Amino acid sequence: MRKIIANTFVTLDGVMQGPGGPQEDPTGGFRWGGWAVTYFDDTMLKNMGEFMAKPFDLLLGRRTYEIFAAHWPYAKDDPFAEGLNKAKKYVVSKTLDAVNWNNSTLIIGDVVEKIEKLKEDDGPELQVHGSINLIQSLLKHDLIDEFRIMTFPITIGKGKRLFGEGTQPFAFKLTDSKTSSTGVIMAIYERAGEIKTGTTEFDTPTEAEIARRNRLTDEEKAEIKN
Repeated sequence: MRKIIANTFVTLDGVMQGPGGPQEDPTGGFRWGGWAVTYFDDTMLKNMGEFMAKPFDLLLGRRTYEIFAAHWPYAKDDPFAEGLNKAKKYVVSKTLDAVNWNNSTLIIGDVVEKIEKLKEDDGPELQVHGSINLIQSLLKHDLIDEFRIMTFPITIGKGKRLFGEGTQPFAFKLTDSKTSSTGVIMAIYERAGEIKTGTTEFDTPTEAEIARRNRLTDEEKAEIKN
């Protein structure tokens, strides 16, 4: 079985919308497009080159596919162009009728079932780039095995976020991390099973703690029980 790996750029407050330019994704009135560009340095490019140097297939949402298809076939001198252009692309969309970029296949119908089958097939890792809406579906159905997250030292406040409503409660293990000269943290997280909880409370609660618990609202008490 091969892994699905999400490669993402995010701000400190979790926004991943429009990192590459103003016209990339202005939906919802987003006006900070291109927020990642001025932070790139040699360390980041080397790091990205390492995980794109080995064989991979692409799993993309419609918007990211269209952005990539309008750029990478024409980026002749870019070191990443060859790998992206020759990779197999699996495109999830409800609106596209055809995908014309080299080696592209449209996924329609029962998307979750087809992606699960892709994971079971022999082949290289499936990299997800961008594709915010697709990532939310993958999170909801527990289909992402690893995150390669570049966290940029800025906050935006408004925009589409990496971990949205589809996120499930799971633990992750940090397997690698680096920092760029511009303050970008490049980290790799692998799934590490269920969340394990603990407590810092005394075995026998103090009178002050008992009084605090008694002051909780009925709604708060119900949430604790759940």
